Amino acid sequence: MPYRTPDDLPESVRNHLPRHAREIYVAAFNNAWRRHAGDPEGEAIVHRIARAAVKRRYRKDGEDWVPKAS
Repeated sequence: MPYRTPDDLPESVRNHLPRHAREIYVAAFNNAWRRHAGDPEGEAIVHRIARAAVKRRYRKDGEDWVPKAS
């Protein structure tokens, strides 16, 4: 189901991403959710799409997610 705010994300996402990355995740997740409604693998696909959206703007540095250099 779509998320209303970044604070509604599962702890596994919420506790590891900075606020802006969580906002990206929510936007990508909600958009993909609408496109993949009815797909039996939908939720797993949608989470992969949201993670990919975050990875376009952020990279992992040790345990932290940091913005990529422009």
